[in-house]
Amino acid sequence: MSRIGMTTTVPVEIILAAGQVPVDLNNIFISDNQASVLVEAAEDEGYPRNICGWIKGLYSVVVSGGNIDKVIAVTQGDCSNTHALMETFQLAGIEIIPFAFPFDRDYDLLRLQMDKLIQLLGTSWEDVQRVKHRLDVVRKKVAEIDRLTWQENTVSGWHNHLYQISCSDFNGNVSEFEQTVDRFLLQAGAASEFDEDIRLGYIGVPPIFTDLYSYLESVGARVVFNEVQRQFAMPFPVDDIVEQYRLYTYPYGVFGRIEDIRAEIEKRNLDGVIHYVQSFCFRQIEDMIFREKLDVPILTIEGDKPGKVDARTKLRIDSFVEMLR
Repeated sequence: MSRIGMTTTVPVEIILAAGQVPVDLNNIFISDNQASVLVEAAEDEGYPRNICGWIKGLYSVVVSGGNIDKVIAVTQGDCSNTHALMETFQLAGIEIIPFAFPFDRDYDLLRLQMDKLIQLLGTSWEDVQRVKHRLDVVRKKVAEIDRLTWQENTVSGWHNHLYQISCSDFNGNVSEFEQTVDRFLLQAGAASEFDEDIRLGYIGVPPIFTDLYSYLESVGARVVFNEVQRQFAMPFPVDDIVEQYRLYTYPYGVFGRIEDIRAEIEKRNLDGVIHYVQSFCFRQIEDMIFREKLDVPILTIEGDKPGKVDARTKLRIDSFVEMLR
């Protein structure tokens, strides 16, 4: 059974239907106690300082950490640096499988990409559909964690983030992950309500900060909407798996994301939004579009390398939360 690394969310149902183990390299990187060392290791290998910390972390996870047999790299719909990341993987002798989300959400092009992946991994559409039905059960449970977060107020922003983002690879073992979700649902169903007075949305790529959610809660604000993480969890009630990955907003244009964010701002009664941007990421440009199109106060914060929220960012968060009160 091969361990297949992923540079971001791809149709994980195909990997599982092929009997392989999906590994979201981002989750392995950021959960490593020595994540900052992984970034430095990539720089020692020659990665430039002014390149995204996530890219450097992914490189080191695969090349230095080992135990990854091949990597599915998303060449369209994620990071603009992935092409060079693929090339450095190839230089290190790692097998690469490219996957591209069509920018215009074209159904036929997306199905073609999925079909090529199915053939390459040696499975079938029938098996993929069977796995989809299995994952739909787990995705529904994770959607309940999300509902408990914003409607019942019994889940922290961090746990909301954690369980939804884990749906990119289901921690490599769907049954074990489902058991963890079941235990958490029991705990959350009986938990006391949070009493923060500020409700926030979090948009943008997942933070490289390790304590952002707990810091926000320490100043009386809680994240009740994690935009991209919710997209990774895919709470879309559709039977067609190609359509499921068309509804997934993250890899396509920003305006589809804005429609989703607007709807959730209203539904979840948000006071403001934190837009996280990663240093040296092209998505920083999209900040000007969010500020033009969203009708709630926005605080844009930037992270570079793994670690705790820095003092300057804490000060800006404090001022933002006070302004919302």
